[in-house]
Amino acid sequence: MIFNRLWVVAAVIGLVGCAVSSRGSEQPDPIQTRQIDQLLPTDAILLGEQHDAPDHQRIHRLIVETLATRQTLAALALEMASQGQSTKELGQNAGEDRVRTALQWDNEAWPWTAYGPVVMAAVRAGVPVVGANLPRARLREAMTDTGFDRLLSGPALKAQQQNIRLGHCGLLPESQISPMTRVQIARDVAMAQTIARAAVVGKTVLLLAGSGHVDRTLGIPQHLPQDFKVKTVLLHAEQAPDATNSIAQFDQLWPAKPAPVIDYCANLTARQLTHSF
Repeated sequence: MIFNRLWVVAAVIGLVGCAVSSRGSEQPDPIQTRQIDQLLPTDAILLGEQHDAPDHQRIHRLIVETLATRQTLAALALEMASQGQSTKELGQNAGEDRVRTALQWDNEAWPWTAYGPVVMAAVRAGVPVVGANLPRARLREAMTDTGFDRLLSGPALKAQQQNIRLGHCGLLPESQISPMTRVQIARDVAMAQTIARAAVVGKTVLLLAGSGHVDRTLGIPQHLPQDFKVKTVLLHAEQAPDATNSIAQFDQLWPAKPAPVIDYCANLTARQLTHSF
């Protein structure tokens, strides 16, 4: 169905980006360390990335290694794997094939070349990697569950619906806006549940997800317990025009190298035309 294809494209677009840079070393420079320190202590750090920005995934690894070295990383949670998948039963020397199998990794949706390094950095440090996203088997159920409509305030729900329209380049049939918004909310709820379950007193859970999911006003933080301490970071291109307007939605904005310039909407339109014949 067309909205399933559109959803994949929306996940690729990822709304905005992520970042921090290194200077030829795998250890963060002093500025990066201070940025991390400013987030702590907290039960969880939510990193909002742009999925096709290689610099963002590189930064993920730097943060994982920093927290793991301090022995304060409780778990690495991923939008890129589903709830119930985990490396907890694997040893630190587990090979990449075993790790991918444990996480039931979908390489077509999430290239292992992009995310494998950060996942393996956590595994090698003895830190469990857990899937956080809503399992595919529950997507259709979420689309028809009107209970998700009540989990956000009226204005927040409308804003989330508009994000769905924009994320699908205005090509999603209006009849699918509410169902797809419910899926987005259901994903946020699932990730919030995963983070809360993985929490360890005195340590920090690190979540990697698209920036829309970690938005304080619309995303995962809306579904965490009130006493759960969470910090959100938007990783964005250095010249991103909307970054300065995002401070209410995120605790910190970290600049990074921009993603390759790709017109996803043009590609999607062309794909739709192809499938229409």
